[in-house]
Amino acid sequence: MKKSELKHLPEYFDRYINQCDDIELLDVLRISQQEIQSLPMEQYHILGERVYSPGKWTVKEVFQHIIDTERIFNYRVLCYARDEKEKVLSFDEDGYAAASMANGRSLEDIIHELTTVQQATYTLFNSFTTEMLDKMCIGFKGLYSVGSAGFIIAGHQRWHLNILQERYLPLLNEN
Repeated sequence: MKKSELKHLPEYFDRYINQCDDIELLDVLRISQQEIQSLPMEQYHILGERVYSPGKWTVKEVFQHIIDTERIFNYRVLCYARDEKEKVLSFDEDGYAAASMANGRSLEDIIHELTTVQQATYTLFNSFTTEMLDKMCIGFKGLYSVGSAGFIIAGHQRWHLNILQERYLPLLNEN
C-alpha cells in the first residue's frame, strides 16, 4: 500500500502522513529506521537539556515521545486489525513526557529503545493482510485506517526530526 492508495486521509494526522514519500508502507517504515541511524548524536549531546523555548521538550524527551507515540499507535492498530469495535484511549503527550524521566537516561539508551520499537512496528505491519490494513480505527479526531497509521508513525518521527533540525540545532550557534 502506497500513501496515494490510502482510502481516507484523516484530519489532523494528515500533517504526519504528508511527511512521507508516496512509496510502499513497509519501505516508509524501513526508511524511518534508517533515519535514526544517521542522527547527529554528537550535536544532540552538546545540546544536552537545552530547549528552543520555555516549556518545550529536551532532545531526549522528544525521542521518548516518538517512542511512546509509536507504541500507542501499534497498540491501536493491533486492536482494530483484530476487530475491536470500541474507541481505544487517547493519551496526554505532555503528561507522558513529564512522567517519562527521559532526561535521567542516556541518549544512546533511548535511541536503542527507539530502534527496537521500530523493528517491532515493521514486523507488526508486515503481518497485516490488505484487509487488515483497510480496517478503520476510531481516533480522537475521527477515523483513520490501520494502513494510514503506519504512515502516521513514520511521518510523526520525521515531523519531530525536522523540528530538532530547524529549532534545536541552531541553538548550537548561539553564544
